[in-house]
Amino acid sequence: MTDLRHYDVIVSPVITEKSTMASEANQVVFNVARKATKPEIKAAIEALFSVKVTAVNTLVRKGKVKRFRGTIGQQSDVKKAVVTLADGQSIDVATGL
Repeated sequence: MTDLRHYDVIVSPVITEKSTMASEANQVVFNVARKATKPEIKAAIEALFSVKVTAVNTLVRKGKVKRFRGTIGQQSDVKKAVVTLADGQSIDVATGL
């Protein structure tokens, strides 16, 4: 039985050119909750995907100022986690949970 809090930690996978290149180095990129810590992220990934995590690196992308129909708006800050998996482990982000 997985803890329901794990679903609150992991928001979504990041599917970009850069994250696809990182997958060749056994890394997967996820958007995570802003208040999530590295141990929480590691526990959530290991519980939800049944894999062994060796490292978690995080970064916060600050929200950009954008214009929409002349009105200025602010995008939200996004926290990302680059999760390194043990050798032989993999996560297929295309299938989802």
